[in-house]
Amino acid sequence: MSKVYADARSALDGLLRDGMSIAAGGFGLSGIPENLIQAIRESGVKNLVIASNNAGVDDFGLGLLLQERQVAKMISSYVGENDLFMQQFLAGELEIEFNPQGTLAERLRAGGAGIPGFYTATGVGTLIAEGKEHKEFDGRTYILERGLRMDLGIVKAWKGDAEGNLTYRKTAMNFNPECATAGTVTVAEVEELVPVGTLDKMAIHTPGVYVQRLFQGSHEKRIENRTTRAA
Repeated sequence: MSKVYADARSALDGLLRDGMSIAAGGFGLSGIPENLIQAIRESGVKNLVIASNNAGVDDFGLGLLLQERQVAKMISSYVGENDLFMQQFLAGELEIEFNPQGTLAERLRAGGAGIPGFYTATGVGTLIAEGKEHKEFDGRTYILERGLRMDLGIVKAWKGDAEGNLTYRKTAMNFNPECATAGTVTVAEVEELVPVGTLDKMAIHTPGVYVQRLFQGSHEKRIENRTTRAA
């Protein structure tokens, strides 16, 4: 059965439901699965729990789902670029589970590897540690963090083949490989769909066994914060 679909909407057909959990790859606006996010918005599903490093901006990326109030909870590290995120949180309309970036990446990686939890010193003595198990190793205190296993993983890759093997490029390496393995079902959008066997085997970052569906999309590649200086 072919893993290749025509577009984001068809690739998500039958997978979406209210209240589901989604791991979304990317860093800032780099490497985000923008076509899949748009298709999720158009589907109208609600009460989503989304694990993502950030929440996009007000009018792009995951910010589009916030616009429609489709998100009930964000599991994130950085949300400073999204006013909607702040407004909905302060109004009690959005639940936030803050994670240090490394902890979030490891929670997703652990979930994909079948590891239910791990200990880390990051966050000890802060609000992050409240309500979590503490344990001492070699004289240092650590807290227990749970691995994240999500209903759906959505990722964006530079190149992919019909078997679902994916290669990411530069900043898109952030969180996409972890989200790909953390999803019970993973859907990928790629810039280039290439013949099987043409990807450099040493540059396959996500093996096709983790990817159930993929398609070739068009991508806007916005810049989150454009800064310029005089020549």
